[in-house]
Amino acid sequence: MGVTRRVFLQAAVAATAAGAIGVTETAVAGGASAASGPGDVVGKVTVGYQGWFACIGDGAPINGWWHWTQNWGQTPSPSNTGIKCWPDMREYTHTYQTGYAALGNGQPATLFSSYDQQTVDTHFLWMQQNGIDTAALQRFNPTGGEGPTRDAMAAKVRSAAESHGRKFYIMYDVSGWTSMQQEIKADWTNKMKAHTASSAYATQNGKPVVCIWGFGFNDNNHPFSTDACLDVINWFKGQGCYVIGGVPREWRTGGAGTRTGYSDVYHAFNMLSPWMVGAIGNVGDADNAYATYTVGDQADCDAHGIDYQPCVLPGDVSGRQRAHGDFMWRQFYNVVRAGAQGIYISMFDEYNEGNQIAKTAESQAWTPTNSGFLALDEDGTACSSDYYLRLTGDGGRMLKGQIALTPTRPTQPVVGNPGGGPQPSGNLALGRPTSESSHTQVYGSANTTDGNADTYWESANNAFPQWLQVDLGTTTTVKRLVLKLPPPTAWATRTQTISVQAGPSIPLATQLPAQTYTFNPATGNTVTITLPTAVTARYVRLNITANTGWPAAQLSELEVYSV
Repeated sequence: MGVTRRVFLQAAVAATAAGAIGVTETAVAGGASAASGPGDVVGKVTVGYQGWFACIGDGAPINGWWHWTQNWGQTPSPSNTGIKCWPDMREYTHTYQTGYAALGNGQPATLFSSYDQQTVDTHFLWMQQNGIDTAALQRFNPTGGEGPTRDAMAAKVRSAAESHGRKFYIMYDVSGWTSMQQEIKADWTNKMKAHTASSAYATQNGKPVVCIWGFGFNDNNHPFSTDACLDVINWFKGQGCYVIGGVPREWRTGGAGTRTGYSDVYHAFNMLSPWMVGAIGNVGDADNAYATYTVGDQADCDAHGIDYQPCVLPGDVSGRQRAHGDFMWRQFYNVVRAGAQGIYISMFDEYNEGNQIAKTAESQAWTPTNSGFLALDEDGTACSSDYYLRLTGDGGRMLKGQIALTPTRPTQPVVGNPGGGPQPSGNLALGRPTSESSHTQVYGSANTTDGNADTYWESANNAFPQWLQVDLGTTTTVKRLVLKLPPPTAWATRTQTISVQAGPSIPLATQLPAQTYTFNPATGNTVTITLPTAVTARYVRLNITANTGWPAAQLSELEVYSV
């Protein structure tokens, strides 16, 4: 198993504790002048993409619970885990049963495999939906047992990037790579260079982008001499590449985390991207890093004609660092006001360090009951599972000048209300996450809160009873439900037998016992259910036991109202 970046950075953090430094709120006058014009990394938001999760039975050559567990040969469980928080699993069509107890909402505790193309496509769809420009595919030493799986992941990422209009590039992490100097060149020549033929491969200044992460770090996993580092950087430049360096945060200032005498190595890169994971954990740390590193780094890069791509991280969920987005937004504000040429997000899918922006369990209803994992609402503020994707999208817009520079986070933890919860009027379920007993083909329950009556949920056939549930994100008043099937011209009259449950937490109390409701095209295929009295609820569940029109539960929209 590869050594995570967290391990060797913590020692450096301990040796160089952050001091309290006053930070001005004034933006750098005029910003910094870019060494390069806009491209696929300059002026863009790049996310680090691991793609390193596998499951036994997924067909991956590695044939193990790769990175999900400490012991990859054994099923994930509370005693065998490699992650620090739980992914939101609702949009994956291929899932793998774990040894954890069921989720708080009763759903089985399953995980995804990066080896499934649908997983990678889903991730790149999220990037597309949130304006994330580029993905840096992490590539560790490919000569060992992980190599064939990593080779396959490169092809899967290429396909997903092409399908979703995103860019990608190869980011070599040289940690622990003993024969790196020669093998990295062979790997590029024989394998990875072929991907630059893709229309989705990132270019900058007309050159294919490559990143090398790990030169100059002062630890046993990165023992490379200055000569070896310069040889590799210049070789890639000779291949016509634009070369990014993932370097220690102290590359310019000096300190415990960086080797001495590597200034020429750092200045040989086309772009520098200092690593901050493990170095900051709250807004004060972020401001200290701005004063200590960011401002001076930008000036040094400008002086040497180097592009600057500082690191922004959402924070460790398990360490309670996120502060419902305020920590991450402060970093966005600091690097943009310093004039950074691009932003690198650490990371997209790093569930191992709890540092991911990909969709994550938003409450205990979506984590295994025996896992001990925190959810995104750990500080008491409800956050939708896609919150950090949306926050990254807004950070990118600020970088590009599409919204004004602001220290105030414009992104709300839950869509619809500046206070963080849904509005007290209107459809409270619109855009909210759902869960279900089952679904068939592509007809998942998320279709019932997308505001589009043409899409619908259909359960497994011939398997009543079935249920559908929506999470409103916060406790609110619920009085009326509106249920819809697709437009009148599409579906014939049918009745469904439905009971209603609602409440602030799982398990839910029954609000209305089972009744038969008629969906008739002549009346819009719509049913309105009014509760006898308004209830206080976060979760609303429909239990469906019969349908005269099809041997499955069916619904295109589940709308919830407070009045």
